[in-house]
Amino acid sequence: MLSRRLLRVKVMQTVYGHFRGGESTIQQTEKELFHSISKSHELYHLLLLLILDVRDYAERRIENGLNKKRPAFEDLHPNKKFINNRVILQLRDNKQLLNYIDATGLSWNNNEQYIKDVFLLIIESDLYKRYMESEEDNYEADRKFLAKLFEKVIGQYLPLYALFEEQSIFWNDEAEFVVSIVVKTLKEFEEEKGETQPLQREFKDEEDREFVKTLFRKAVINNTDYQGLIKKFSRNWELDRVAYLDIVLMQIAIAEVVEFPKIPVKVTLNEYIEIAKHYSTPKSGNFINGILDKIINHLKTEEHLIKIGDNDEGNTD
Repeated sequence: MLSRRLLRVKVMQTVYGHFRGGESTIQQTEKELFHSISKSHELYHLLLLLILDVRDYAERRIENGLNKKRPAFEDLHPNKKFINNRVILQLRDNKQLLNYIDATGLSWNNNEQYIKDVFLLIIESDLYKRYMESEEDNYEADRKFLAKLFEKVIGQYLPLYALFEEQSIFWNDEAEFVVSIVVKTLKEFEEEKGETQPLQREFKDEEDREFVKTLFRKAVINNTDYQGLIKKFSRNWELDRVAYLDIVLMQIAIAEVVEFPKIPVKVTLNEYIEIAKHYSTPKSGNFINGILDKIINHLKTEEHLIKIGDNDEGNTD
């Protein structure tokens, strides 16, 4: 599944666009929201496909070296540890990935230069050099290497992010989240699962889909009421001078607190504070935390807020 944080970010972006655009119906905007989530899922598969194409490019280089008229010693005795990485080979045969590619036609065919550039980036990294020189040769070592490769090398390659932003408006500012989901996926790989190793789906289950739908709709429908609460507890602030994104984040947070009794308040607060730090101003996190804390206490006092469990313990998010 796409992480709940990424789903919250998608809702934030969509609610912001809905009120700033002002021309779309709730139904039209909701359709765009779910399309945006599908595009994130597409980016997830594109990143998985990237490592397969890089691996194939590495194999072609080895073959070209062996076919030279006067091959050097290194050409005749290539280190094949990377192209024989067990997790990459397992991923190459993954049924879920193959079915997705079959259905969508997803490929890197129009961006082959990036395959070469990422390959060169990889082989120049200390991580790759240590892996290739290591005598440890087993599935666990292959898995750890590949997860770290995405996290420390591929995930830090800025030209890749520029490409994603150029290819789709839905990929702006979210590639880092998707890379983290790829890393999580690779860490969960198990050798015995072979080609049936599960990959992440758009939604874990119907509950996640309803979470997105309800969060979006309630934040929009209750816009006037939620802004009234925000204004009431922002007395020392002029609302028209507050970053509009902060207002949107608080509206969504209020909707989540009210509509999802199983999600602890602390979880909701932490999520939107972190999103604010990433997407809004440096002071937004503290500001949002202060206002939401007052609003939540007010809702509890007025008995508009009922949470399952005592003291908001636990984390069902």
